[in-house]
Amino acid sequence: MSVKDASVQKFYIWMAAAILTDQCSKIWIRLHLKEGDSLVVWKGVLEFVRYENSGMAFSLFQGYGRWFIPAAIIFVGIVLYLLYRGLLNSPLERVGAACLAGGAIGNAIDRTLFNQVTDFIHFYAKQGILNMADYAINIGILLFVLQMVLSFRRSRDR
Repeated sequence: MSVKDASVQKFYIWMAAAILTDQCSKIWIRLHLKEGDSLVVWKGVLEFVRYENSGMAFSLFQGYGRWFIPAAIIFVGIVLYLLYRGLLNSPLERVGAACLAGGAIGNAIDRTLFNQVTDFIHFYAKQGILNMADYAINIGILLFVLQMVLSFRRSRDR
């Protein structure tokens, strides 16, 4: 197996991990909590609160969840294009892209099946209720930012 094949394989493993973590956690929440119910995980820090969001982040565009499915498909297509063209050069870029694509797919699955996404992770110190797909997207963004900072520092040190 070539280095490129191995990196592509790792990309798919990370992407699948993001999708599976998201979907399994949402299934568990749907089976154990009714909408609006909560489960304290860590008192004063974290609770699971089931919320069905038919919009996007911060509950914007309620009722228009299906409009985001084509955007997710296009986004994942762009990520795959970049991957196969060899434009995701570092491990941080590939893992970040896998997290972004996995998160987009995870929420697109919900929107396709239910016309809404199941959100449930609520940290008391933060506003909003998120799901694992949202966190995968956030991690992906952070990894890209980290790669940009590292690249800038390396180019500056030359």
